[in-house]
Amino acid sequence: MAGGVGSRFWPFSRESKPKQFLDFFGTGRSLLQMTVDRFRPIVPIENMVIVTNVAYKGLILEQVPDLKEEQILCEPARRNTAPCIAYATAWIKERAAQANIVVAASDHLILEEEKFRQVILKAFDFVERNKAICTLGMQPTRPETGYGYIQYLNEPIEDLRLKIEDSGIFPVKEFKEKPDLATAKGYLASGEYLWNSGIFVWSLATISEAIEKYMPDVAAIFAKGKGVIGTKDERAFIEEWFPQCPNISVDYGIMEKANNVYVIPSSFGWSDLGTWGSLYELSEKDENGNVSLHSETHYYDAQGNIVVLEPGKVAIVQGVNDMIIVEEKGALLVCKKAEEQRIKEFTNNLLNT
Repeated sequence: MAGGVGSRFWPFSRESKPKQFLDFFGTGRSLLQMTVDRFRPIVPIENMVIVTNVAYKGLILEQVPDLKEEQILCEPARRNTAPCIAYATAWIKERAAQANIVVAASDHLILEEEKFRQVILKAFDFVERNKAICTLGMQPTRPETGYGYIQYLNEPIEDLRLKIEDSGIFPVKEFKEKPDLATAKGYLASGEYLWNSGIFVWSLATISEAIEKYMPDVAAIFAKGKGVIGTKDERAFIEEWFPQCPNISVDYGIMEKANNVYVIPSSFGWSDLGTWGSLYELSEKDENGNVSLHSETHYYDAQGNIVVLEPGKVAIVQGVNDMIIVEEKGALLVCKKAEEQRIKEFTNNLLNT
């Protein structure tokens, strides 16, 4: 999934080139390219599908040149993750009716990639043998208020007949929205909760049935495209019908309703890289906890800051703590880290003036 606009990373991320297409760490690879690279050892490039906004098709072809044009599914309107997944499911159904599928965002960071791939292979094996929806839950390391949570049952379910190779896979009890700090501390202390990574694994048959059962309006739209999706007429069909899909996430549309959802508790250095604060946590810091990316910054009486400038720029930062300072293409952001959730509000106000 590569259609987001990354508004919380303004001004580094802009609607014309959002965060999945950017090189945050100076490695020469964007987050999208890192995601594709991560899957290459277990999913051949010809089996990858990228769903994105029509405006980003050119960027994807530029960054992943061995991807064929027909493997890029272009949404004419943003409708959240459920219609995105339904579109990809319909496309795959026309080509590989027995497929097992992993769904992942293009802008997440995973540090321990081989461990990640082993978890995905385990999930593939599980969903091939069972009529089950599988998700990856991250072992929480702090009372995080920026993530949704998954409550799971640490016991087997008889009707699924979990086999010995399914050890470490558990039934999901409930999905929880982003909590306040007190609730997050309770989740962490209980040991029953995982961070919701938004990474899903299922068979084509299982997700197709779930879409029909829990999102019949979306299923009906894509049923109209049977025999059309995957042909030269696909673009016209999608332009007409995709905007009629409801704006709904797969969590609301399917995961919170289905009774065959299972989770693999995992730990492989995952971050959804959703905010400047999350980037700060992952980055190398100086002795005063300051982070400098893409530039040379000199700090005086300053602690806990993240400064991101265009390459070649030099900055002096004095007397401020726990700030986000970002300059990119003539735009400057100076914001308290503790209030970074307001960046989206600030940029909306900027667009409306």
